[in-house]
Amino acid sequence: MQVVCLCAEWCGTCRDWRPVIDALARAHPQVRWRWLDIEDEADLLGDLDVETLPTLLVGRGDRVLFFGSVLPKAELVKRLVESLATQEHAAAVDGDVAALWQRLR
Repeated sequence: MQVVCLCAEWCGTCRDWRPVIDALARAHPQVRWRWLDIEDEADLLGDLDVETLPTLLVGRGDRVLFFGSVLPKAELVKRLVESLATQEHAAAVDGDVAALWQRLR
């Protein structure tokens, strides 16, 4: 499973969020964690418009399991990741999100 945090350096909430994501990555080494700055890596996003920061993209294999904004609270993300760890069904996402996931795999 991979968790991608879509953020921006200019966003104060995202800057506060980064150490939380780093701590979660250390606590859950079985999960691949990635910080993706939506401005620095805008070409990778393609036509996807991220409206709310921070936004998480979680997937496994060729399936997106979750895409959405999250409150920057470690316990919420921990529970989300744990609940998705056994999920087999893909989330309903639009084509731009699916295309981004394919580029990130």
